[in-house]
Amino acid sequence: MKTKKILFITVLCFVAANVFSQTVNVENIGGIFKNKPFTFNGGLSLGSIFYNGNQQSGRQRWTYYINGNLNTSIYGQINIPISINFTNLGKNLSYPSLPNRLNLHPTYKWITGHIGDVSMSFSSYTLNGHQFTGGGLDLNPGKFKISIMGGRLLRKVEYSAQMPSQMPNYERFGYGLKTQYDTEKYAVGLTYFGARDTKNQQIEHTLDSLGIKPAQNSVIGFDFRLNLLKNITLITEYAVSFLTHDLRAPKDNEASFFGNIFGNRTSTGIYDAFNSKLNWQFAKNTAGIGYERIDPDYKTHGAYYFNNDYENITLNYARPFLKGDKANVALSFGVQRDDLKNQNDNKNTRYAGSVNLNYNLSETLQMSANYSTFQSYRNLKSQFDYINEISPYDNMDTLSYTQLSQTIDGSVTYSFKQTKNHSQRLNLSVSYQESADRQGDVSLQGSVSRFLNSALIYNLSLLKRGINITASANYSYSYGGLDETHTFGPVLGITAGFFEKKLTTGFSTSYNVNVNDGKTQIKVFNVRANAAFVLLKKHNISANIVWQNRNLLTSNKKTDAITTTFAYSFAF
Repeated sequence: MKTKKILFITVLCFVAANVFSQTVNVENIGGIFKNKPFTFNGGLSLGSIFYNGNQQSGRQRWTYYINGNLNTSIYGQINIPISINFTNLGKNLSYPSLPNRLNLHPTYKWITGHIGDVSMSFSSYTLNGHQFTGGGLDLNPGKFKISIMGGRLLRKVEYSAQMPSQMPNYERFGYGLKTQYDTEKYAVGLTYFGARDTKNQQIEHTLDSLGIKPAQNSVIGFDFRLNLLKNITLITEYAVSFLTHDLRAPKDNEASFFGNIFGNRTSTGIYDAFNSKLNWQFAKNTAGIGYERIDPDYKTHGAYYFNNDYENITLNYARPFLKGDKANVALSFGVQRDDLKNQNDNKNTRYAGSVNLNYNLSETLQMSANYSTFQSYRNLKSQFDYINEISPYDNMDTLSYTQLSQTIDGSVTYSFKQTKNHSQRLNLSVSYQESADRQGDVSLQGSVSRFLNSALIYNLSLLKRGINITASANYSYSYGGLDETHTFGPVLGITAGFFEKKLTTGFSTSYNVNVNDGKTQIKVFNVRANAAFVLLKKHNISANIVWQNRNLLTSNKKTDAITTTFAYSFAF
């Protein structure tokens, strides 16, 4: 046993010098050594693709590839993956290598640790998935939960003339604590996250010229959930961020009590974020209302990117109808506005709504319909609009426009009576989308676009023979930039399985026509055939051939192309 433990620790140290991310359960450390020291699994696939045709696509006539992967497992706890890809177009070998990264997540009962290059999330307004190099701990003994973290958020990056796109920054360290008390009726949580840049005089002058200053951030978050009644739930989260934009700024003698604790520089700003949701379930109804407001310039160093300066209000409702809940209706509506403090050059207001209907008339007939709309209204506030106006009615619409997008889709499915030998199904689906930019009540020229896709599909399954036949008629329409395009045509396909489904075969053919502005542009005819055979459960051999004929009527040119693929794969 001592020899095994020494071997395990040695291998662990060796692997820690490479790239991996592992979860190790130390609750039953003795049971780990009952596993095999090393186990291997992986796979190998190789194939060849032949192309022959007069379509000037620049494709290579012959391509081969070899793909392989090998995973070594150490005592069933640590995995070392290696993969290789090789073709006559290039090669790539991937294996644990520098830069060194270590991710360990040891667990013991209700304790989980995070060591190395890891990430944690406390809330959307504080620490939210930002990677750090350090350590963290999650304690979940019962109703009371604690999470703690600390480490380096950003490493120092100096400016490089050879890599001007690489953004330089100061070294940044962060730390945080989240506590939560969670019961069936209510939950209360308190979060603190802090981050601070390390001032460095060697790079200070260069970063100042780029507008990058050493910063500090402290965020306090509060959240709670309350079951007001049996079926009414209120969820609320609030956060305040003390953001010091420049640590070198002088102290603010008039700072508030909390400002003196979390940042009292003249460059320190205080920003709020708040959201609340109320959900109500009664009878078979589900209703909800949500509100979110985030101050302009709100930011947390615990997230890579953060949207701010907006206010959202959302409403939703859903319930089933008719006997046996055959019909279901879901409604939603939302409005969003920005420029909360009226300090930007433009103001946007967005509206979004949707209606979803599902109706199962019987076991054989099902129908669904969906409608959604999105509207964005923008008002550009140019100073010349106010300087040059003669009356309040000047320029009412010249600097304002609306973006409107609507989508409607529906489907009807009819299933014929199924027998032991066969089943049949017929489906019709239609989807339509329209968008436009409007100024006043007039759509701007060239801004209107429309898209329509539809398909009528028939499917027949011969159950005992393992044969599946599909036939469809497809039609699509698009309008944009004052051009109209129609594409339509049929598709026929058949698949079959043999030898207890060890051999699967397929054949399909399609023909489609493209018409632009009333003139036929292209006619395309496709034929596809494929077969795959499974040998001894681990070996798979497949072949695929595609023939395509394209008739370009605009240039009186016909092209043909044949693509053939052979492949073999093995898994162990």
